[in-house]
Amino acid sequence: MSYTLARYPESLAVVRLGPGAEIPTWAESSSIFSITATAAETSLVCAARSVPGKARHHKPYTAFAVVPEEDSGDFDLASGVTGVLVALLTPLAEAGVSVFALSTFDTDWILVPKNDADRAEEAWRRSGHEVGPAAPVV
Repeated sequence: MSYTLARYPESLAVVRLGPGAEIPTWAESSSIFSITATAAETSLVCAARSVPGKARHHKPYTAFAVVPEEDSGDFDLASGVTGVLVALLTPLAEAGVSVFALSTFDTDWILVPKNDADRAEEAWRRSGHEVGPAAPVV
């Protein structure tokens, strides 16, 4: 199966905070803003522009979102669709591109180091997937 991905222009960061940490005031939302908390840590995906140097983080990342086909159940968890991420991550692994993947209710997101974003696009296209710029949200 082939997929369409949308490339977002912002530079993002993945930040590690302590367990139970409050979201800092410097955190800014962007095309994706995600908080994942476990008993051991809180991870934050946010705009890279305001992450202080003293924060434990990795940046810059470029985000790609999987674009669901209109009126499809591709990302409806109840539909039992499987293999979306493996179809998209395998070409990146073969190309030596590291990833930070996460999912939302509506779709999957793949973050790659900004310097590898063009290589990621190329790997996806070689595998039959389409990549284009993200459409602005209105």
